[in-house]
Amino acid sequence: EKALFFDVDRATALSIINNARNEKRRTLLESEAKDLVKSYGIPVAPTRLAKSEEEAVDIANKLGYPVVLKIASPDIVHKTDIGGVIMNIKTEEEVREAFRTIINRAYRYAPRALIYGVVVQKMVPKGREVIIGATKDPVFGHILMFGLGGIYTNIFRDVSFKLAPLSVYEAREMVSETKAYTLLKGYRGEPPADISSVINILLRVSQLVTEIPDVVEMDINPLFVYDEGMGSLAIDVKIVLS
Repeated sequence: EKALFFDVDRATALSIINNARNEKRRTLLESEAKDLVKSYGIPVAPTRLAKSEEEAVDIANKLGYPVVLKIASPDIVHKTDIGGVIMNIKTEEEVREAFRTIINRAYRYAPRALIYGVVVQKMVPKGREVIIGATKDPVFGHILMFGLGGIYTNIFRDVSFKLAPLSVYEAREMVSETKAYTLLKGYRGEPPADISSVINILLRVSQLVTEIPDVVEMDINPLFVYDEGMGSLAIDVKIVLS
């Protein structure tokens, strides 16, 4: 089976990358990374960048509560370690308080960090958690990765690897040769998850890194996978450029 090629918005993806290049940044902000994968047809949890407290309130009101606030800085990779993520925010007052708290913590933790503001994300129902990633090898090119996501990624190290571009068969194989597959098929009476949406996203990531070789590292972790027919959502996306 040949690799599938989807109709995508490559112009938007390239403009996001050019913007980061112009600002001399290799790491995309979370809001940029999500917009980039979205331009390749990968569904993401609604997310916007707020540069001020007022803007954060405005975005939260538009997205609808509850929301999550996260620090937006290319210099702070592990946001939770510094208390840079506050979840389950339900009111305007809580948004204001969370915005101030996160910014203060960031400056305390990394006084020299470049801080763009705070990312506001709509809280979405929890799904089964998987990871989809890609890294660029100097010899082989892009290598795709799939496995258990969220906190389980580092505990079980349950991942499969394949070279891009993927065929449909290879994408299916990547999913089925992991422990994550047991979880997705429906474990202990749980209904099966939407495995076809995971395969679709793997193929789209494969196309993204093939068409945009500037992307040297990419992680969608976690990807929430819902019950069969309900799709998947990228909750956190990290992208590093060459």
